[in-house]
Amino acid sequence: MKIREATAQDRDRLRELYTEFVNEIPPLPGIPIDIDHELGELDDYLGSENIALVADDDGGRVVGFALAKLDHPGIGKLSDLYVAPEARRQGAARELIRAAAMRLRDAGGAKVLTLGVQVTNEDARSAYERLGFRTEALRLYAPIEQLLQRSERAPRGPSFGSAHVQSDDESAVEQAVRKYVPRFGRSGGSIVTGPRNGWTAVYDELCDREPGALRRLGSELSNATGAVTVTIGLEEGAVVRYIVFERGSVVDEYLSVPEYYKPLPPGDAIALGANPTVVARLTGADPGEFRRVARTAGNPEELGSPQELLEQVAGLMGLSGAGHGHEGAASEPGAREIAHR
Repeated sequence: MKIREATAQDRDRLRELYTEFVNEIPPLPGIPIDIDHELGELDDYLGSENIALVADDDGGRVVGFALAKLDHPGIGKLSDLYVAPEARRQGAARELIRAAAMRLRDAGGAKVLTLGVQVTNEDARSAYERLGFRTEALRLYAPIEQLLQRSERAPRGPSFGSAHVQSDDESAVEQAVRKYVPRFGRSGGSIVTGPRNGWTAVYDELCDREPGALRRLGSELSNATGAVTVTIGLEEGAVVRYIVFERGSVVDEYLSVPEYYKPLPPGDAIALGANPTVVARLTGADPGEFRRVARTAGNPEELGSPQELLEQVAGLMGLSGAGHGHEGAASEPGAREIAHR
């Protein structure tokens, strides 16, 4: 196998190989490709300051090529690499990469070499990794029509939530709220209400604005008190989410529209469905009725009023006062306000 600079005499053979390359590894669905444009770019490498290399077999036939260039100061880019199927596993790809890397280093001062590879091309990825390449970034793509459809969303509604600790020890809950809420960010205040049905409720202004803070609060309250804790609320006026914590860890999570925020792998979407068995064990809810009420759907409209769904789910768990957030919590029985510095 011989590696050499490509010349104008190699043009026709390179175009053949490039066409084979595109046909063998087509772009992902939805990504258009203009073969004439691609072949035009191939021609630009011949006789230019960029690097065009070919691999000749023992009979002098071109069986592979590599195109490379200095992408940025100190950074070389392997634009394309292809070896015909009958010439693979003979070291041609490795030698083409080595030759391109040395030329970029010696002539252009490159310190690193980058390349792109489809995530589905596992053989090529494994070969590159054996040579020392590591994942530095991922390039994402989306068909524009699909992107516009998914991004067209009605104005967002309000978000609010509450945390419910399965404990009558109000002072322990209040102490934990004072300790942890300031760590999450600047809060306009918290409210702790007296136990009802065995649950002490917590409302917080920051947690209404940032549902992620409510999740953290639920975990910390469960861990600090050693009690089962449920966070539950409405997000963007459209979807209901609850999370059940036991000893600080999530044991069940429900989102009424699992793919409301983004597409999910099937397993992840299923995991955001309610687990009536766990909920029944930890809250005393009737599992059959809970399964009937805590449904999931592909969009909020399929489930009817999200406020009603929130109150129904909370009611089955025995959670009082879950139909609102920090605003309105001051009127709950036994409400005590907490100011955070």
